[in-house]
Amino acid sequence: MAEKRLEANVMTFPESTLRHHHSHHQLVVGLSGDALIEVDGMSVPIDSGHACVVPTDAPHSYCGDSRNHVLVINLDALCPATNDSRHPDYEVFAPLFEKPRIMNLDFRLQSLIQLCSSEILHRPAQALMGEHFAAGIMYCLSDRLGRTVHRRHRAHHLDMGEIDAYIDRHLHEKIRVRDLAALACLSESHFHEIFQSVTGVSPHQYVIRHRLRHAKNMLRESDLPLSEISLRVGFSSQSAMTNALKRHEQVTPSAFRSAG
Repeated sequence: MAEKRLEANVMTFPESTLRHHHSHHQLVVGLSGDALIEVDGMSVPIDSGHACVVPTDAPHSYCGDSRNHVLVINLDALCPATNDSRHPDYEVFAPLFEKPRIMNLDFRLQSLIQLCSSEILHRPAQALMGEHFAAGIMYCLSDRLGRTVHRRHRAHHLDMGEIDAYIDRHLHEKIRVRDLAALACLSESHFHEIFQSVTGVSPHQYVIRHRLRHAKNMLRESDLPLSEISLRVGFSSQSAMTNALKRHEQVTPSAFRSAG
């Protein structure tokens, strides 16, 4: 990234709140003390574990305590890296400044930022060095943002065939949400949220529907006792299967078998 439209400075936020906007993109990273930015309805803590992305012309307020130091990286909004899709860095930097956002900083990135900021602070005349440090930090942030977006993209496209096959293989057992989440390589809470958005039902209800579908097939195609069918499709008892079928199909197993 060779354009001289990037600068990095270590500074402090005032203790009294100020509000403004500017025609360049900005990245603010906490170094020490506590600072705060309010942008796009978000109140963002700026400490050593967080960074805030402020796109061009986004009004924002900022302040800090008496000990705060922040790294401020300014990037010209007309820089080809964020403004020209033909630029080799466009896919790296443009997504970073699509909207105001807060980003969590892992330990490795915190260490890099502290090191770069120390060098910038002690060599303020070395503008080119600051540009290179700023570009490196932005590359790292963009990389982490890209990985996060990729994981979310994958999560929104669950392999339902794989999930269905797992449920069918384990139909006679207790199927837990955490087992399905592990299959999708997601946390239990994230899996539950994404699964509901994809299927329109909770994982628990989805499994019950699978059990009922298999139960109905057995009721139609076999003479197995109801108690045996309930065990084969994973219900805890015949009465549990009966209650589920009545709740979802408004019919008892015996009546369903007779009608089939």
